[in-house]
Amino acid sequence: MSAALPFRLPPPTGGPVDVLVIAGEHSGDEHAARMVRDLRSKQPGRVVAALGGPQLAAAGAQLLHDLTASSVVGLVEVLKNYSFFRALFAETLRWIGEHRPRAVCFVDYPGLNLRLAAALRERGWSVKGGGKIKTLYYISPQIWAWKAGRRFAMARDLDGLAVIFPFEVKCYADTALPAEFVGHPFVAPDYAAPVSYDPAGPVLLLPGSRVQAVKRIFPALLAGFEKFASERVDAMAVVLHPSDEILAMLRAANPPANVRLQQTGAVVAASAVLTSSGTMSMHCSLAGIPGAVAYRANPLTYLLGKMLVSVEHLGIANLLLGEAVYPEYLQGAASPAALAAELRMCVGDAARRQRTAEHAARLRALLSVHANGTVADWLARQL
Repeated sequence: MSAALPFRLPPPTGGPVDVLVIAGEHSGDEHAARMVRDLRSKQPGRVVAALGGPQLAAAGAQLLHDLTASSVVGLVEVLKNYSFFRALFAETLRWIGEHRPRAVCFVDYPGLNLRLAAALRERGWSVKGGGKIKTLYYISPQIWAWKAGRRFAMARDLDGLAVIFPFEVKCYADTALPAEFVGHPFVAPDYAAPVSYDPAGPVLLLPGSRVQAVKRIFPALLAGFEKFASERVDAMAVVLHPSDEILAMLRAANPPANVRLQQTGAVVAASAVLTSSGTMSMHCSLAGIPGAVAYRANPLTYLLGKMLVSVEHLGIANLLLGEAVYPEYLQGAASPAALAAELRMCVGDAARRQRTAEHAARLRALLSVHANGTVADWLARQL
């Protein structure tokens, strides 16, 4: 990534922009796309532009740049790519300043998005800065895990917030920022989950969607499965990937013939899962697939995380339910022996499978209870 962008963001093609959506990761692209699709079905005349990914484009937004292709995770990785993000930040501000959308809806990705919200206020372009552009946020940063003080800067810079976990509304109760629980997208009636449970299905290996995370996590998942498979001649695994870039990384690990690499899309029915702590772990929890979380980060990033983050669990389903639904194996603890042992219990212990199903029902009920309509309804009210 170079110090200057090799392109300029294109001008709007559909007339004045009602909302610019900024989603920096594959999961944010997915959630934002459902929001935009729902909004356009209810208000077809809305003009939406986006810095996001292919799913936002498919939902009808004008994709200004594929931001998901630039996604990185961890302090070390962000520092390595600082010049690129600095240039992207400046170009995004130039576009907003020139084309003045009615609203900007930031989706997750707080490292970039909260800085952009502050910059819009400082330039006097946003409502909070005395201008006309509404600044909205969908999917709260995890202030309940670390950097809780961000909520005051958010209240200073944002006009509205839509959260996907019910407990998050209380996190902003001592600020002037209106926060609404709009339900979790994974439990919406029309949501098609990418995974399901089948006791006769293959093992699912889910290393994530970001390059640096996959590079560190996939070898651990693969080694755990291979040790498990050495005891079961019929063992099969499926690895889901979101992009050709991730596929190339998976292939570089030389997976054996009983490990199939498959692009995310068609539903995969699995008997057990080894997963990173990201979005797909929530899918598996809701589907009732027994499994475990494995996570490996850059050692410096992990050390800093331990110092700054104060949560009992890494996996979000574990956090929501207050117990280790998916046992967590972090850094060196994610050994082949430990992960293979988890897989053996997942496929061989009926009580473990029953507990997983009960946890899935509890989780679905917790995330489904909301009275404010969909996130698209919330966005329409803001506009």
